[in-house]
Amino acid sequence: QVQLMESGGGSVQAGGSLRLTCAASGHTYSGNCMAWFRQLPGKEREGGASFSFGASITEYADSVKGRFTILHNTSKNAVYLQMTSLNPEDTAMYSCAARSSTCYLACSWYNIWGQGTQVTVSS
Repeated sequence: QVQLMESGGGSVQAGGSLRLTCAASGHTYSGNCMAWFRQLPGKEREGGASFSFGASITEYADSVKGRFTILHNTSKNAVYLQMTSLNPEDTAMYSCAARSSTCYLACSWYNIWGQGTQVTVSS
């Protein structure tokens, strides 16, 4: 079974940047999909960005497009979320997820999740 581990969260001031890491262990699944989701306080989890290792295709939610960039390391089956121009409304628990097939930015398609890493943006 694949295990996912997020890291890189923390507290930053508005306008700052953070880089989140999601690394997989326990099983090699190069060519599969890895994605980032976030859950804002009091709200449902929403999609952020995804990467398909097999096709090198990225997808972004409108809420983060132009500010966040998903990066990858194919040999490590890892993805990174480079977050810039952070706003207080970006404060959320950020989680990564994986699935064996096509990428979708909807959490219902995923059944492998990391524990999450907290991002807090102060004004």
